[in-house]
Amino acid sequence: MSKLIYLDNAATTKVDSRVFEAMKPYFEEYYGNASSIYRFAGVAKKAVEDSREVVAKYLGAKPKEIYFTGGGSESDNWALKAVAYAKQDQGKHIITSKIEHHAILHTCEYLEKFGFEVTYLDVDENGVVDLEQLKNSIREDTILISVMFANNEIGTIQPVKEIGAIAHEHGIIFHTDAVQAYGHVPINVDELNIDILSASGHKINGPKGIGIMYLSEKVKIGSFVHGGSQERGRRAGTHNTPGIVGFAKATEIAVEELEERSAYETELRDYLIKRVLEEVPFTKLNGHVTKRLSNNTNFSFRFIEGESLLIMLDQKGICGSSGSACTSGSLDPSHVLLAIGLPHEIAHGSLRLTLSNETTKEEIDYVVDEIKNIVERLRSMSPLYEDFLLSQKQA
Repeated sequence: MSKLIYLDNAATTKVDSRVFEAMKPYFEEYYGNASSIYRFAGVAKKAVEDSREVVAKYLGAKPKEIYFTGGGSESDNWALKAVAYAKQDQGKHIITSKIEHHAILHTCEYLEKFGFEVTYLDVDENGVVDLEQLKNSIREDTILISVMFANNEIGTIQPVKEIGAIAHEHGIIFHTDAVQAYGHVPINVDELNIDILSASGHKINGPKGIGIMYLSEKVKIGSFVHGGSQERGRRAGTHNTPGIVGFAKATEIAVEELEERSAYETELRDYLIKRVLEEVPFTKLNGHVTKRLSNNTNFSFRFIEGESLLIMLDQKGICGSSGSACTSGSLDPSHVLLAIGLPHEIAHGSLRLTLSNETTKEEIDYVVDEIKNIVERLRSMSPLYEDFLLSQKQA
């Protein structure tokens, strides 16, 4: 099989051709600045506001509660920093989880330098937050709870509605990083008790460099980017009209096709999981078996290094990602895998494969066959595996 098999859709997705076509006029024809007052620019302004309505409808929100940003990381930063600054006279305590995206964790670390205290909640072996620990962690000075909707590495979906209810019982703002969940599961912010939500376009076959932040009108926080009146004065900068249109179109498609796509991906995901667990010994599935994103799989293979597996898969035209952070200059394994209780040596041998609605069963069969061959080859070179087999014989 010579074609590329792309199984890293949690990292980014290709732009849907329908999204690309929707964006093109705003590059070539209606390129006016949406903030200008002449009629030519009015076309761009209308496109921005129409897009805002599309996003708001999906989330069960009001258009004025949707703010366009440069992506999920920006939205996460805005949510945490703005709430912290706005509420610091009431308290300086924030609650989050140990398996958040680094856009949350690093922002929390930044806020700690300025006197804020952060409680990092444990998760169980499936990556689910302990609700009792959450309740017990709430203090009189707690101003914000931020827990992601679905994990980017292991796909586990959190009990968001329950977390939001706990937050509201204590008058605390609830933010969720929904970058992985947006467009993949139904989301109604009122039903799920969400006050602030972050999302990104390039995870749903939309363009890169565009995201949104849902901000309930009940939450009063300050501006994040100063310098202009865009986004009701809260996020200055010329509107990325093509990106905004692309985000809305991708949202529209995702919502229309959600049920069919989710069913297809779930069936293929479960087939992939079944084959790997049955045919590759000493392998573990990471994340919740059923309460996970429809396209997410994450495996740990004992006695191998994930980076080596990735490189050898790449040579076969297969794109995935590792639970190890070696490629970013760190020798530490994923903080998510450590948080669910995996020892370092097993966490280092992890592989995340995330599917799309274009992934085929033929491709999955090819990938599993290659994984089997590569894992067997890597283990044949592992002294640890050799010692393990010897100990098994002697037992």
